[in-house]
Amino acid sequence: MPRVPSGLFPAGPPPRPTWREPHPVTGAGVAIGGATATAWLLLFGLLGGSVREYAWWTLVAGGLAWLAALVLVRFGDRGVATGTAIVTAGGWSIAAAVVAVRWATSGDWPLW
Repeated sequence: MPRVPSGLFPAGPPPRPTWREPHPVTGAGVAIGGATATAWLLLFGLLGGSVREYAWWTLVAGGLAWLAALVLVRFGDRGVATGTAIVTAGGWSIAAAVVAVRWATSGDWPLW
């Protein structure tokens, strides 16, 4: 009677082909996307001379960054897109906090 292998050490190819992702998400890609988005938001944020201008520039820059992330998810590196989206969300949160603090201290909505 032939001995049946246990499967611990496979003797042949897998029963089905293994799909490998062409652009896997890597830590380096996420870091590059995060650093790029940080610089992007910083440059746009510095264009504003007031809280109102800072908030609007940050919203515009974040929207453009998310559009770029969507294109990267579909056609490029998903790791860079992930880093871009994460940092953009953080940048929008900071802008929202700045607007909220200004609104709370002055009693006047700063965006209009």
